[in-house]
Amino acid sequence: MALVEAGAKAGTVLAKTSEGKAAEIERMIAPTIADMGYDVVRVLLSGNRRARLQVMAERHDGAAMNVDDCAELSHAISAILDVEDPIAGAYELEVSSPGIDRPLTRLADFDRFTGFEAKLETARPIDGRKRWHGRLRGTAGEEIVIETDAGELALPFSEVSKAKLVLTDELLAAAGAAPEAAEQGTE
Repeated sequence: MALVEAGAKAGTVLAKTSEGKAAEIERMIAPTIADMGYDVVRVLLSGNRRARLQVMAERHDGAAMNVDDCAELSHAISAILDVEDPIAGAYELEVSSPGIDRPLTRLADFDRFTGFEAKLETARPIDGRKRWHGRLRGTAGEEIVIETDAGELALPFSEVSKAKLVLTDELLAAAGAAPEAAEQGTE
């Protein structure tokens, strides 16, 4: 994926959320999604005979995505795509949340999920390796700091081709505590 600077309400962020035709589609839909209170996590366009456009999004306020959020986004995205018509032929639109073991597509994600386990893959070997697994320690400038069995290292964000959280009991517990904390804050 290409390293892009995406506009956000808090300023410009480094992200790897899409590539190719999907990046073109993301540029079309991202402003509307942001105005609706959501962030694009990833846009993927796949399939040969019948294309599938997957838009993964999350709420600005940090609350969990629900079916109504996905339906609202789907209607808005469909309206934009009907006018712009960027995909030749029939396609299926899928709007979803990133899930618990989510992809990490923005540099800020590595700070947000500091302390959790992640798997990363680099475009080129670094120290003879392309795959990394360890505990996130945040970022240092434009580098991702990760604690591996071999010790702590910094990987350039520009070299990371894939990254995602690892589903662990700790991550499940943190995800389960988030809705409870939100409910307690409304009492």
